[in-house]
Amino acid sequence: MALVHYHLRPGGVRRVLEQATPWILDKTLGRQGRVTLLCGEARDRAWIAAFAERIAPAKLVLVEHPALGYTAEWSGPRSDLLLGVRSAIREALEETPAGETIVWAHNLGVGRNPVLAGELAAACHQRSVPLVAHHHDWWFDNRWPRWAEMRALGLRTLRQAAEKLFPPHPEIRHAAINGADARILRRRLPRRSFWAPNLAEPDSAAPPERVETARRWLAERLGEKNPIVWLVPCRLLRRKNAAEALLLARWLRPEAWLVVTGGASSSEETPYSRMLCAAANQWGWKLKIGILQNAPKPAPSVAELLAASETALLTSLQEGFGLGYLEAAAAGRPLIARALPNIMPDLEQFGFRFPHSYKEIWIDPALFDWKAERQRQRTLYRRWQKKIPERCRPWCGRPPALQARRPEPIPFSRLTLAGQLEALSKPAEESWRRCAPLNPQLASWRDAAAAGGLDPCVWPDSAAAWLSGPAYGERFAEALSRPDPEPNDPGDSLELLEDFIRDRLESSNLYPLLWSALT
Repeated sequence: MALVHYHLRPGGVRRVLEQATPWILDKTLGRQGRVTLLCGEARDRAWIAAFAERIAPAKLVLVEHPALGYTAEWSGPRSDLLLGVRSAIREALEETPAGETIVWAHNLGVGRNPVLAGELAAACHQRSVPLVAHHHDWWFDNRWPRWAEMRALGLRTLRQAAEKLFPPHPEIRHAAINGADARILRRRLPRRSFWAPNLAEPDSAAPPERVETARRWLAERLGEKNPIVWLVPCRLLRRKNAAEALLLARWLRPEAWLVVTGGASSSEETPYSRMLCAAANQWGWKLKIGILQNAPKPAPSVAELLAASETALLTSLQEGFGLGYLEAAAAGRPLIARALPNIMPDLEQFGFRFPHSYKEIWIDPALFDWKAERQRQRTLYRRWQKKIPERCRPWCGRPPALQARRPEPIPFSRLTLAGQLEALSKPAEESWRRCAPLNPQLASWRDAAAAGGLDPCVWPDSAAAWLSGPAYGERFAEALSRPDPEPNDPGDSLELLEDFIRDRLESSNLYPLLWSALT
């Protein structure tokens, strides 16, 4: 078996690899052979050693080459990039008979290395090796700078991009982590795609002594005795929409600290982090960002911090799977969260119920400069459209602020960061008074939060049929056992890509925060 990813940095893909690989081996090839791990960067040797123990007695072989990483980080000639990719793939595949090999490649659809995507598909087709292209994220999902990167590598048309992402070869299976993406895949590739929700099982509850240690650690880091903590368990990315979590905390539990576990993880996210932190310092908001980033050791785990917090919040604009929702349920904590339309139906199908979920938080336009906000959005929207393939620009929806002819209530999520910070700068009681009638469900939540009585999330027994290790392995094995279909027409690849892009460019998926690093 060969596992492929750009890097082994902490995150969702690495978590899927470590949790799911043993179950896939058990349900498909067994554990007597070797598992080759191909990646562009493998700095965490402790994780690699632990992973080798998890898959034993299968032997782990590491193939690390910079050409397998992000092409934006490649500094050598393009010809050397191609040679490096081919050499790594050859090393992984040549020593194992085709009937004893499965290639499980992650996030080829995010567009960070289309050379790898194309060469891997071609090699698997040539050798008749099954390839599972596991899509956690997509380059067209508010990641439009990837289009410029692909064009720089010679992919000048949508058709060329589609053939890299969805090659017509019958050996390839496409796995989506949410039902919405799986349905789009099935329209064009009904026998070559499947839904693979991430493996997730509740860990044992954190021991009381560890929870108490986490509380003391939080108190020390926040400089306050017995702080009330509302936790956002994620990195500080623009799509996590942390300012909305801050707004909710200030309205519903003014005495609480809003704590974000991670900090900015890239140069693209740094301006957002700086602006939010600067505003918090200016206005004295109880906000702590990146509490685990560069924290002195030993530091509590995210699970322990959740157990030590009063409430969890997830205010993301988009998610692929929604692991944070499950982490809150595993910890038995109350969760206030946006009901994202692409994942909430999946979570409900698994049996989860989130009593404090909402679609949008509506804002009275008197809380920000409506005219200035519209102008900001108009400028950003035009710049954003230029990043999109020219063929797709007529498909772009219009954001709410540019549809309205006069000031009217608008979702907080549909403001630029400048507009969000302007609304947040108003005294919390003033903004609550203006916005409470627009968000009637929040009044009861505010009363319950003051009394410490928000309803906790519960992990349902029914989730095991969807998210357990055995269920994951069986779903994977079933997809591989299907008879190979005939190769699809190359035109189907383009139509499938266009289906996805049309979906992502609808007005419901447009957020000014994601148009630019500076909003």
